[in-house]
Amino acid sequence: MAPKPLYLDHAATSPVRPEVREAMFAAWDIGANASSVHALGRKAKLLLEEARDAVLRAINGTGPARLVFTSGGTEANQLALRQARGFDRVIVSATEHDSIFKSASATGVPVTVAPVLGNGLIDIAALEVLLAQEERSFVCVMRVNNETGIIQPIEAIAPLVKAVGGWLHVDAVQALGKIEVDFEALGADSLAFAAHKIGGPQGVGAFVYDADRDIAAAVTGGGQEFGLRAGTENIAGIAGFAEAVRQMGFKGNDGQADAEAALVAAGVTIIGVDAPRAGGISCFTVPDWSAQLQLIHMDMNGICVSSGSACSSGKVKSSRILEAMGLQGVADKALRVSSGWNTSPDDWQRFVAVWSKGYAAHRSRQLSKVKESA
Repeated sequence: MAPKPLYLDHAATSPVRPEVREAMFAAWDIGANASSVHALGRKAKLLLEEARDAVLRAINGTGPARLVFTSGGTEANQLALRQARGFDRVIVSATEHDSIFKSASATGVPVTVAPVLGNGLIDIAALEVLLAQEERSFVCVMRVNNETGIIQPIEAIAPLVKAVGGWLHVDAVQALGKIEVDFEALGADSLAFAAHKIGGPQGVGAFVYDADRDIAAAVTGGGQEFGLRAGTENIAGIAGFAEAVRQMGFKGNDGQADAEAALVAAGVTIIGVDAPRAGGISCFTVPDWSAQLQLIHMDMNGICVSSGSACSSGKVKSSRILEAMGLQGVADKALRVSSGWNTSPDDWQRFVAVWSKGYAAHRSRQLSKVKESA
């Protein structure tokens, strides 16, 4: 009998919470367009605005911020990059998500990559040098890295950007639900979120921006979302997003620390141990077992993990993030384990047991090959 599947890939997508399903079905039952003026349209509109308020309250953004619902984190980042036109340069950190890193050049504005240190944190001294140049900069630094869980010091970066008249955009997709996100405390000009990282539905996200900023629309048309993102709103998805926000909490990730300790004892290197990390994401490497072989072993034993970002067309390849950290030698051997709202300490222990058994078998095979060739 095949083992019961164990899902430890929440950083890619977290399964939909039961409460979110109920909220979405209730929204579908309304069955109306939020732009319609009749009773059911007004009911849908009320649901939309209640959801907007719920997300803003969760990030301490009520008042100082405005929120535009999008189709996900990628579109929210695209809407942010749309604001870079008119600036002299876009600066992106070397460990940004592909939706920023690979898309920045589409703005038509020159792009500069800000390096990170060996611990994964942005090199603030290098960033200061870049900001000191006589160009107005649009800066992108993510809050929590999707592969390593490393937390960037946005509160320290924001004053530097503001001092030179720049704009700071923060991809906060992986931060929501893992650490506190406080719009005012961060000091950023804009943030991006995605519902499916916290047990909400796929295909829904949000772009949050400083209410004092003028925003250029990405999609024009019927005037929905304050004229910044035209198109009929996905009311059920947005209701699900809001419910996921209401349900989210910081679990403390029981079992992760013990699991990582056991893995280290087995010979792995945990990425980001010298930097602040968000709980729920554990990225590690071993020097002699490829990510592809690790994934095959885990999948055959019913455990769903990944080798890094899930936004690379399902390919197993060397991690650009780890390479930027100077870890070229193991960048193709990294595994990412990520927990979420339905993960238990026993789940972490099952992962360790299965991985350790596979690693022992792999090393035994390698030793046998060495003996045969001797």
